[in-house]
Amino acid sequence: MTTAPQLPGWEHVYSGKVRDLYRPAAPHPAGDVVLVVASDRISAYDHVLPTLIPGKGEVLTRLSLWWFDQLADLVPGHVVSLDVPAAVAGRAMVCRRLEMFPVECVARGYLTGSGLVEYRENQAVCGVSLPAGLVEASRLPEPIFTPARKAELGEHDENVSFDVVAETLGAGRAAELRDLTLGIYARAAEVAARRGIIVADTKLEFGLGPDGRVVLGDEVLTPDSSRFWPADGYAPGRVQPSFDKQFVRDWLTSPEAGWDRTSPPPPLPRDVVERTADRYREAAERLVG
Repeated sequence: MTTAPQLPGWEHVYSGKVRDLYRPAAPHPAGDVVLVVASDRISAYDHVLPTLIPGKGEVLTRLSLWWFDQLADLVPGHVVSLDVPAAVAGRAMVCRRLEMFPVECVARGYLTGSGLVEYRENQAVCGVSLPAGLVEASRLPEPIFTPARKAELGEHDENVSFDVVAETLGAGRAAELRDLTLGIYARAAEVAARRGIIVADTKLEFGLGPDGRVVLGDEVLTPDSSRFWPADGYAPGRVQPSFDKQFVRDWLTSPEAGWDRTSPPPPLPRDVVERTADRYREAAERLVG
């Protein structure tokens, strides 16, 4: 993994698959905050790849900031300032420190990915029963809340039922997070549809602010946390083209890559890098302009 940069006034404390977190080296005017830097790293199949995607961190940050604004009347976001070191300008945010809930809050409006795998096994996703006869990319009768338990870095998040979230956080808090997640998804799907994009599903993270209110954190409705499909080519029954790392996943599972998923992943070819960067940029341009 690429080493997180040293930044004046900030101390590096953690690196995830894509983001680097820093704490202030001295008391910050905004109080208890962290600096969240979106790198150009890319992950697939629970591995961080050795190849960077140029401009990816800026796209993720730009989209997240735009979505925080679109959702501000539904839930407060964790961003407090964009006064960041010059070396990470455009891909960093100063955010209030939150006590994060140990749950990935996922909303699905369409059936694909791990949800489709579960459905084929028992006609349900995370304990939510669904009609018979659904296929890859079917639109669901209504969006559903399909949470996941957060995993350690390098492990895969585990899909769980609403009851598990209620046991972990309490019934009231679980219901609040479910309702917020579905409300955000509904807003996002409506906004994106006007721009020719289907939001098939999205993953959100929430935490508690210092005043005890639930706050939307991490990234929001980016190609890393959501499946965006072009609406003009939508056709259920097949895998949809998407504005994300589809080219990366396809290459990694191809004979050309020769990767068995148990060893470190190989470097990406230049054309895969360029096409992936183009897809991220196109998503931002369609949504934000």
